[in-house]
Amino acid sequence: MKMTFRWYGKEDPISLEYIRQIPGMKGIVSAIYDVPVGEVWPMEKITALKEEVEAAGLELSVIESVPVHEDIKLGKPSRDRLIENYCQTLRNLGKAGIKTVCYNFMPVFDWTRSQLDYRLEDGSTCLIYDEEDIAKMNPLSGELSLPGWDSSYTKEDMKQLFDDYAEVDEEQLWENLTYFINKVIPVAEEEDVLMAIHPDDPPWNIFGLPRIITTKENLERFINLYDSKSNGLTMCSGSLGADRNNDFVDMLKYFGDKGRVHFVHARNVKLIGDKSFQESAHLSEKGSIDMYEVVKAMHSFGYEGPIRPDHGRMIWGETGKPGYGLYDRALGATYLNGLYEAVCKSNK
Repeated sequence: MKMTFRWYGKEDPISLEYIRQIPGMKGIVSAIYDVPVGEVWPMEKITALKEEVEAAGLELSVIESVPVHEDIKLGKPSRDRLIENYCQTLRNLGKAGIKTVCYNFMPVFDWTRSQLDYRLEDGSTCLIYDEEDIAKMNPLSGELSLPGWDSSYTKEDMKQLFDDYAEVDEEQLWENLTYFINKVIPVAEEEDVLMAIHPDDPPWNIFGLPRIITTKENLERFINLYDSKSNGLTMCSGSLGADRNNDFVDMLKYFGDKGRVHFVHARNVKLIGDKSFQESAHLSEKGSIDMYEVVKAMHSFGYEGPIRPDHGRMIWGETGKPGYGLYDRALGATYLNGLYEAVCKSNK
């Protein structure tokens, strides 16, 4: 496996120099953040990002993400133009030598949590999803601002989106995803780009909005939409593992054996209710996911692709973007590399 680290570009308080110092670190996961969703990423911006990463002695391994415009998810008439823009961005990325793209198809909200700074017993803080707190929230109030929420939406924009999605159930969302995949994957094949859809986080419907990339059955349905290696998955332990009905290790091995795992997000979560969880240290004993078994599963199907330590706690007084501090994610990377070395040596 290839260890990578999420980096948010020049605005990220964590420097590429510091990331490079993490033992075993090979690559960077990043994106172009100043191009409006739905517009083509200019070649010069892609090249500039790649050159900046490579100048620091690292590889631009994964683009996470090229966002999918809401009009595509809604199946609006404008989607053909937006999908063509998306395809041109993929052509530009392919020509720049960037061969893995992570994206998601979650309506309106990306990953969602109810609290940013839940304090654990050891004094560190983490992201948490509490089912009761979420149930009390009103996304149309115009007052909420949480991770995964696009802060550019006005109160009126949000109301319009919810009105639009009132006509979209899970099956309609599947139809719109199928339309998108059938247009995009042939271009990805031409450019030798691996598309890796990210599971919904959390993997269930929220605020009445449909979510479909949630279970083993639905991931199987997804890869069968278009039979191509380019149509693959980001396997996120923290997203899929948040549902106690999902056996993440089984899912990882199953889709890995099919050659459809193109990116891995390694994050641990501690399940504290039916649909409530808190993010924990990567160490297996701290969460509900056995990271040793996760790494062993990847080794079993010969995974050589990128993996990144996903959200971490905020520790040692570090401040900044919740879940994206340097220290705990660096500890996570080192832990995962140690597990991988142990698994490799035990299988010789």
